[in-house]
Amino acid sequence: MSETTTKPAFVNGLEGIPAAESGVSSINGQLGKLYYRGYAIEDLAEHCTFEEVAWLLLYGELPSQSQLATFDGQLRQHRRLKYNIVDMLKHVPVTAHPMAVLQTGIGALGMFYPGREVQKPEVQQSAVINLISKVPTLVAAFLRLREGNSAITPRDDLGLAANFLYMLTEREPDPVAARVLDVCLILHAEHTMNASTFTSRVVASTLADPYAVVSSAVGSLSGPLHGGANEQVLYLLDSIGSVDRVDEVVGGMIDRKDKIMGMGHRVYKTKDPRAKVLQKLATRLFDHLGTDERYEIARRIETLATERLGSKGIYPNVDFYSGIVYSKLEIPTDAFTAIFGISRVAGWLAHWLEQLDGNRIFRPTQVYNGAAHRELTPMHQRG
Repeated sequence: MSETTTKPAFVNGLEGIPAAESGVSSINGQLGKLYYRGYAIEDLAEHCTFEEVAWLLLYGELPSQSQLATFDGQLRQHRRLKYNIVDMLKHVPVTAHPMAVLQTGIGALGMFYPGREVQKPEVQQSAVINLISKVPTLVAAFLRLREGNSAITPRDDLGLAANFLYMLTEREPDPVAARVLDVCLILHAEHTMNASTFTSRVVASTLADPYAVVSSAVGSLSGPLHGGANEQVLYLLDSIGSVDRVDEVVGGMIDRKDKIMGMGHRVYKTKDPRAKVLQKLATRLFDHLGTDERYEIARRIETLATERLGSKGIYPNVDFYSGIVYSKLEIPTDAFTAIFGISRVAGWLAHWLEQLDGNRIFRPTQVYNGAAHRELTPMHQRG
């Protein structure tokens, strides 16, 4: 009687395969809805600060006034970097991509703030405060140092978003610009089981320290198919140059079935709800600080793409408008994904805490498609 072996089902990219149970966020892709802990992203963007949303993601409920005051105070108190970290940033290549520097810098933070005993509440709390507070300082310091300028000491009187803008420019942040960045951070803070979040949970399942967890997630986010798309959108807009060239250039891309960065999403079959909020933010920002032709180019691309690709469920995602907004905020193009990372630290840490609760190390299987058993031929007998 012959023995048959049934291969396990293989799903390329694990599409649609549940990898964990989570209460952090949820998506309705058909309706274009995103929820953090049950709250619609539009409501959070309208009424909350990033610090409030970070608390919500981490601990499951919106904070009370006293909880927020304590949390925000701790974040402001721990923004400064040790001089050793700043010295390290001075010696990385000025040509290094900010995401590579961010991944390295977060790993270095772990050497100064050991967090091996990850099940201890005090270790968890320390990691949450250190990472959310210091990552913006890390990014801003490198962006200034690579231009030959001194790193700016954080200001304790400013919220996280406003302080980041101050550390970039050493100017009093415009209140509208600060609020726009604050909302951008809310929109990017969490998005279910994407590649970087899955990476963070896999590393967390080994009980690695939280700095290794977040550093690994940054590495995953750095890829152009994940966090790097907003950079590519801006490069596309700049290469088009004017609204009257959109139909020719983008129409040709559609005809050739080329990928248009910032268009389409693995989950959403309608316009990304975050893109809707970002488009409103862009309008508000340009009305306040002056127009930008790239925004007009982007709007024409959206109209054309919707006409020709909307029936296929291809609409703008969050990356389509975020780069335009960041550029208006004077953030360098190659740092866009690092801003994404500043925000997503909150979501990664929420998943880290969730993974530790009832943790089981990830150990998926594979579908082997290599050679069957072969007899080894000694060296002297090989051709």
